[in-house]
Amino acid sequence: MTGTEPSARRVLRPPAEYRLAGSVRPLIFTPYDPCARIVDGALWWATRTPAGPATLTLRPVAGELAAEGYGPGAEWVVERADALAGLRDDLTGFAELAATHPVVARLAREYRGVRMPTTGLVFPQVLRAVYAQKVTGKEAYRAYSATVRHFREPAPGPVPLLLPPEPATIAAAPYWVFHPFGVEQRRAETLRRAAAVADRLERCADSTEATRLLTAVPGIGPWTAAEVARVAFGDPDAVSVGDYHVPNTVAWALAGEPRADDARMLALLEPFRGHRGRVCVLLESAGVRAPKYGPRAPLRSFARY
Repeated sequence: MTGTEPSARRVLRPPAEYRLAGSVRPLIFTPYDPCARIVDGALWWATRTPAGPATLTLRPVAGELAAEGYGPGAEWVVERADALAGLRDDLTGFAELAATHPVVARLAREYRGVRMPTTGLVFPQVLRAVYAQKVTGKEAYRAYSATVRHFREPAPGPVPLLLPPEPATIAAAPYWVFHPFGVEQRRAETLRRAAAVADRLERCADSTEATRLLTAVPGIGPWTAAEVARVAFGDPDAVSVGDYHVPNTVAWALAGEPRADDARMLALLEPFRGHRGRVCVLLESAGVRAPKYGPRAPLRSFARY
């Protein structure tokens, strides 16, 4: 942790209904995320930028957002603070689409202050998405936190945060280094392969190009690519095909059907094309869940195998 005074500042003016916590939630992987947290209503978010390590804080003040940056990458994060806050989120055409379904119309109205953020950084989201492949949320959170702490590098600023690991460090580590974090060889090798092309990923112009490059990496499919595109590029149409819960959630909310597969989910979302991912974000924000049947998925630890 270095430097207690910000080296870059900016004031943002969000719309009156804007909700900071709901909008930046995708930037925080877990309430115990070592790289980000909300403290006294303000977001603190640590990252690596092309200009170097940085920490951004977004603090609501009298209807405005005070953006402050720390570290070598302070100017970079402050310049993009409005995107990170979701204030560049383009809702063009969504009101008309939402009006075609009563549930979506209601949620669009109730959660109109929740915007989709854009980080402009791909690999930190790849790390999170790969760790979340085919495991419970708790397993993914534990692995992510353990990885960040293992490769620990303090972030700049007055709040004790850590930086996400360098892609080169991940790529150089043998797969068994990740075993104590609860990560089996398959996900570890997928992450290492993605880390090896991180420079190319960061140069992608949009989510389409990034998705094409990501899905060319063995072990990364449409689900992982969509999880990355939705946050790194703020893609409002990115749908996580292959998710265990999302098809059921969409079918329950839009058609009253407790179970669905990916094909049925995509058919129900088709009228909202261009904003299909936004509909999923609204359902998540509202806490919509399909009825649960059967036992919960067990927690596992590959570290003990």
